[in-house]
Amino acid sequence: MSVLHLAALFPIAIPMALGLILDRLLGEPSRFHPLVGFGRYASAVERLFRRLGASRGVGLLAWSAAVLPWVALAGSLRTGNLWLGLMLDVGLLYFAIGSRSLAEHARAVATPLLAGDLPGARQRLSWIVSRDTTELDETGVAKATVESVLENGNDAIFGALFWFAVLGGPGALMFRLANTLDAMWGYRTERYLRFGWAAARIDDVLNYVPARLTALSYALLGHTSNALRCWRTQAPTWDSPNAGPVMSAGAGALDLALGGPAIYHGQLEERPPLGAGKPPKAADIDKALVLVQNSVWLWLLVVSAVSVLTHA
Repeated sequence: MSVLHLAALFPIAIPMALGLILDRLLGEPSRFHPLVGFGRYASAVERLFRRLGASRGVGLLAWSAAVLPWVALAGSLRTGNLWLGLMLDVGLLYFAIGSRSLAEHARAVATPLLAGDLPGARQRLSWIVSRDTTELDETGVAKATVESVLENGNDAIFGALFWFAVLGGPGALMFRLANTLDAMWGYRTERYLRFGWAAARIDDVLNYVPARLTALSYALLGHTSNALRCWRTQAPTWDSPNAGPVMSAGAGALDLALGGPAIYHGQLEERPPLGAGKPPKAADIDKALVLVQNSVWLWLLVVSAVSVLTHA
């Protein structure tokens, strides 16, 4: 059976699997990353639209100008030719996800931590989190890394997979660009409080369902009752409507105690607790990565089953 025949039978599962394989083989491009170019484009859009003011409405117009033309272009290119549509979907999903990159960054912290090189682990951790890492002990480094793995499992993988399943490659592209604009504009600072409001809220909306499916996946593949209890009781205590379910369920699934105080930009933040279990160690970083990867396999299995049932 040819790839085209398989693609007709598994219209989402085949390109999803190919995109995941491509990410596993190649990882993120080290040079000429498309998101770098998009970041420059988004900065130019911001400068242009700020001439109209910094209101929420202007911010929404800027978001639309930054994201929607690329999504529309991707949608128009994938219609009409099955081969072109398949290749475009695979390429866009590869662009949108960062599964291998997430694992590489997390293991770059775990390796020196397991070897007893705490300063090296702190330095590597500082490359992937915004909190102050200079005074963290082994538990603090492991905790921050596990939290990053769990949260970015949704942001870097499952959010894109969800919108790919709904809208194909253009959906994955929309999610990645919206997530990037949230990282650029979605701050509660004087500069972005109003202008970046749309970017932050749209990212919350796009992440709402994926985050809860991610939390459910973590729960099903770990300590299920513990994860569901933590999700129910701890998620509402977090400011982020989407990070709360993902991180609380993930912490419970791993039987770890996460959350708690952390220093960001010189300010101590008293974050609520996450999970219910033992403090994390270096070895728990790999356990978190395994949980994320097993969740990827679960999603691919479910999408494949749905494809077969709907095309039987």
